[in-house]
Amino acid sequence: MSDDSEDTERTKRLVAAWRGAERRLSRSLLEPTVGELLGSLAGAPYDMDGPADVYGDGVVAELERKVAGLLGTEDAAFFPSGTMAQQIALRCWAGRTGNPVVALHPMSHPERWEGDALSAVSGLRVAHPTTEARQPSAADVEALREPFGTLMVELPLRDAGFLLPTWEELEALTEAAREREAVVHFDGARLWESTVHFGRTLPEIAGLADSVYVSFYKSLGGLSGAALAGPRGFVEETRVWRHRYGGQVFRQFPQALSALAGLERELPRLPSYVAQARTVARALRSAFADSGVPWARINPEEPHTHQFQVWLPYEPDRLTEAGLRQAEETGTVLFRRWSADGPPGLAVTELEITEPGLSWTESDVHEAVSAFVARI
Repeated sequence: MSDDSEDTERTKRLVAAWRGAERRLSRSLLEPTVGELLGSLAGAPYDMDGPADVYGDGVVAELERKVAGLLGTEDAAFFPSGTMAQQIALRCWAGRTGNPVVALHPMSHPERWEGDALSAVSGLRVAHPTTEARQPSAADVEALREPFGTLMVELPLRDAGFLLPTWEELEALTEAAREREAVVHFDGARLWESTVHFGRTLPEIAGLADSVYVSFYKSLGGLSGAALAGPRGFVEETRVWRHRYGGQVFRQFPQALSALAGLERELPRLPSYVAQARTVARALRSAFADSGVPWARINPEEPHTHQFQVWLPYEPDRLTEAGLRQAEETGTVLFRRWSADGPPGLAVTELEITEPGLSWTESDVHEAVSAFVARI
């Protein structure tokens, strides 16, 4: 059997175990069936006898108005994917500033997960204020030798552990960019849940940037899709480029409905998820200390959002298999997939705490860790 076939079979086994589990910290995006996803649209806060959409009017236009209102911006435009939204935002800013250089972290999404699209598709270049696994600082931006037209800040920086700067650091960072005569774009795929850490409202956070991208599925549970928000003239320009990039889809109402549902159902719950993530992280540290594993790390020690990393000194496949057997044998999902993306000799996994995890106590976490470690 090929490696691809083995991975496919394992994924099927994992999803079956996750779906059959009685207890989990969150639901995987791989779990829902087509019927379940379609059913989730029925409760969307929109008149189902109202217009659908034709090339983005109707319910899609209502979603755009909703997002602009939540973020306190003049306008917002719906996009079929965050990758397209950010490519276009950065391209438009390059045209306006006359500088094709984008300053961003090398662990940010466009650098790691978009196939070099910034250069291959948009003809842009990148500069790295820092290569360390942390948010860039104002001092990093001030010291950057090459002139740049746009500073892109990923909030939170997922691959470094869903890290956020402090509010004061973010203010200083954006001010440093403007001192360099650059505009600021926030990759806010997970901006929705960042209000707790910053102690600020969404309009206050978005107000520090010239434009903001937000996702509708990464924290809100939508089908897919994203939005770009900012000044009306800029957003109108991105709509022109959206068409040129093939994003002017004829019917978009399923994504828009699911996004509206997520904004109504999940957005108000996110602060409680963040609080519970901190409880779970604290319990994990204690449980691993008592478990006999040689070493463990929660990154960051106190989560900045409702998502964080766990590092253990074992082979990723061994840990994935242990978690799979735990789900199959006990009906509890603690960890899902592990990877070798962390430091050498360590495996890393991401935990996301959502509604199913709110009922977990510290005792539940200790019990689940004990059962997991017994299967390593």
